[in-house]
Amino acid sequence: MENLSNRLVKKSIEAFVMGIEIYNKPTIHYRIEGFSFFAINAWELMLKAELLNRGESIYYKDDSDRTLSVSNVIAKIYTDKNTRIRLNLEKIIDLRNISTHYITEDYEVKYAPLFQACVLNFVTEINRFHSINMTDYIPQNFLTISASYEPLTNEQIQLKYPPEIAEKFITKANEIDVLSQEYDSDRFSINIKQNLYITKKKDEADFTVRVDRSSNNGVAFIKDLKDPSDTHKYSYNSVIKAVQTRLTKKNIKLGYSSGFNQYVLNLIIDFYNIKQNSKYAYQHVIGKQHSYTYSQQFVEFIVKQIENNPTTFVQSLKAKK
Repeated sequence: MENLSNRLVKKSIEAFVMGIEIYNKPTIHYRIEGFSFFAINAWELMLKAELLNRGESIYYKDDSDRTLSVSNVIAKIYTDKNTRIRLNLEKIIDLRNISTHYITEDYEVKYAPLFQACVLNFVTEINRFHSINMTDYIPQNFLTISASYEPLTNEQIQLKYPPEIAEKFITKANEIDVLSQEYDSDRFSINIKQNLYITKKKDEADFTVRVDRSSNNGVAFIKDLKDPSDTHKYSYNSVIKAVQTRLTKKNIKLGYSSGFNQYVLNLIIDFYNIKQNSKYAYQHVIGKQHSYTYSQQFVEFIVKQIENNPTTFVQSLKAKK
C-alpha cells in the first residue's frame, strides 16, 4: 500500500505540472479545459494516496475493480461540504464536465481566480498530507498562472454565440462572481483586479483625466441601461448558498431542522410573489424555456426577514400559506 501511495503521489505531481505548463503556454487555445482535466486528476491521485495512508480503501465496496470517483474522494477528505477547498474543486469539476459541450475560452477571466486558488491549495495540501514541496519540481514564479484578462461583455457573448450557449456562459460566470463575493476566501478564488477611483485631490492621484483641464485624458460620466445579467446574477441555487453563508456569518440559526433549503426558498418566493417583482427576479426566455435569476437585493431581503424572527420564520410562512 505504501508503494501504491508513493506512485499515486508521483503521478499526481506530474499531472499538476502538466496542467500548469499547458495553462501558461499562450499558443494553446485549449488551455482552460486542459488545466481543468489535469488539475483535477492531480487532486484525485494526491487525495487517494492520503486515503491509503489513513488505511482507507480507494475502491467501491461493491466493485473492487473500480476506484472511487474524484467527487467521492474529495467528500471523504473534506467532510464539511462548506470547506472552501472543496467548493473550489467542485466548481472546477463542473467546468471539466461541461467543457466538452461548451466553448469556455472567452470566459477565462471568470475561471482564472478559481484556478489560481486551486494551484495554491494544491501546493499547501500536498505538503500537509505528503510533505512534498512543489517548488522542488516547478519554480515558484510558475505557480502564478498567466491568464488573459480581456473578457467579452454579456452583450458580446450574446451576439457571438447561440442563445442556449450564451445563457450557459453568463449563468456560470455570474454564479462564480456571486459565490466569490459571498465566500470571500482565497481558498475559493483569488481575484486579480484593478479599481479606479475619482478623487478631487490631485496630489493623491496616480494619473489625471480631463476633469482637470490640463490633462490629455478625457472621460465622461454616463448613465446606461441595466443588464439583468449584471443586476440579477444569482441563480436559484446561488441564492440558497448565499443565504446559508450569510446566516452562518451572522450566527443566525433558523428555527427549522433542515436549515435554509429549497423548501424554505420556495415558501418565500410563493408567499411574497417574488417572480412578479422585477427588483428581485428576472425571467429569461429562450425559445420555450423559461428560467429566473435573482438580485443581490433579494438575498438581503431574505436575510433581513429571517433576522427579524429566525425561530418562527418558517412556521409563520407555512401558517400564512
